[in-house]
Amino acid sequence: MNPLALVKIKPLLKKFKENHPKLLMFVRKTVNEVDDGSIVEVKVTTSEGKEFFTKVKVTGEDMELVNEMREFLR
Repeated sequence: MNPLALVKIKPLLKKFKENHPKLLMFVRKTVNEVDDGSIVEVKVTTSEGKEFFTKVKVTGEDMELVNEMREFLR
């Protein structure tokens, strides 16, 4: 990732966190519970009512990213 892109998105992420504090609290709480074999589901419903849904099963290989997220969200 381009380092300048990180500089650009930092204030956007800050504003997003201010606008949606419950989402960050949810992620902080649940990331500590995720383990090998956990299922993560995501559903998006657009303003027009279209729905998009996916789920993934967390693998042992995914746990490195999960652990980094735990550290990042402290």
